[in-house]
Amino acid sequence: MSAVFVAGAHTDVGKTHVACALLRAARAAGRSVAALKPVVSGFDPADWAGSDPGRLLTALGRPLTQAALDAISPWRFTAPLAPPMAARREGRTLGLAEIAAFCCDRKEGVDLALIEGVGGLMSPIADDATGLELMTALGLPVVLVGGSYLGAISHVLTALETATGRGLAVRAVVVSESPDRDAPDFAETIADVRRYAGGVAVIGAPRDGGSDDWARAVLPLL
Repeated sequence: MSAVFVAGAHTDVGKTHVACALLRAARAAGRSVAALKPVVSGFDPADWAGSDPGRLLTALGRPLTQAALDAISPWRFTAPLAPPMAARREGRTLGLAEIAAFCCDRKEGVDLALIEGVGGLMSPIADDATGLELMTALGLPVVLVGGSYLGAISHVLTALETATGRGLAVRAVVVSESPDRDAPDFAETIADVRRYAGGVAVIGAPRDGGSDDWARAVLPLL
């Protein structure tokens, strides 16, 4: 194992839920781990323990300090918008080259390093790039996270086709259970994604929080 990019097929599908479970599973297996969430918006600097970088730090077993936060998530914005929009409201800019360089400098030296993107695959992450372009610049294998809400199958398969079309190696698709009680049957959704995924491993991630067994099944694929 080395470095992997955790990408979303859509916004709020469970990227951090999946990343944290993978980190816990790797640590439980005696592996050294690291995580980066280089860009985050909708961030409350007064209450960030439950934010994406806060959750990642907890999964890493690291203290929730300012220094630890700065080390994994240097570009933080208050507005809950796409990062370039949020950055403009603070008079700041975001460049792909700087973000990519940050990721490259900090992903070595551990058994497993996870880099988590923002939003969906084609969500803007910089003034000059989408998340897909960051992924392409880094050239890392991908864990693609999708949901199980109505329409999620299309989002997952479209993202999978887009990523592989750019030459990215998708190691696994993780279908994260959507909290909507009206969502289609979870097991059936997983089976349907698997049917169309072209041989890519498809694994379901329940939201009950009771077990990370599914994450342990993902680790050998990375």
